Amino acid sequence: MHIDWAALGTVFGVSLVATVALVGLFTLGIVGLSKQPEPAAQGGSAGGSLMLARAGAYVCFGLCAAAVAYGIYLIVA
Repeated sequence: MHIDWAALGTVFGVSLVATVALVGLFTLGIVGLSKQPEPAAQGGSAGGSLMLARAGAYVCFGLCAAAVAYGIYLIVA
């Protein structure tokens, strides 16, 4: 029985990087959605930064969904 250690190490490395990237993207999405506007009494405005954070969160979730769909495509094909 022969084990190709280089290929096993490559699979491990790619899996580790992909996992960290997906978890990081999902975390950024959660953080973007959790942004709350500051009350007007404190001088805050719910303007562009809140909309930008929400749009960035949706982009992060979209990239996560695309990565999962690509992984499923690789497994099925």
